[in-house]
Amino acid sequence: MITSASAPATAVVRAYLAGLPGAEQTVRTVGPNHWGLTLDAAGWPLHLGLAVRHGVLRAQAEVLPAGVADPHDLLYRNRRLRLARYTHAADGTVWIEADVPEEAVTAATVVDRLLGAAVAAAETLRRAAAG
Repeated sequence: MITSASAPATAVVRAYLAGLPGAEQTVRTVGPNHWGLTLDAAGWPLHLGLAVRHGVLRAQAEVLPAGVADPHDLLYRNRRLRLARYTHAADGTVWIEADVPEEAVTAATVVDRLLGAAVAAAETLRRAAAG
């Protein structure tokens, strides 16, 4: 549900996503303030979820399967990231998560920076895992 507080951020995200090249093939509307998009990260698809909820704009995606990255290395790598962080699920699957406060989403550049940080972090980890 879009609240009056999330409406401005949702409008900014919608406009940004609609302006992406090939948006009709890569962007899916999952709900009123929730989208899915597929971007390239280190040569293979990165399926990102993007949502405005609970006061934040959050992007998240699975980056690597279980057993590929050392959880301790992820902690070290997190210190060098901005806006984004690596997390892992109970099964060891590695994810990238990035978020900004909803009230900060006032222009397309904020969305672009958030997605850029997530994709760059995913690419870095995927390239490191590939050796």
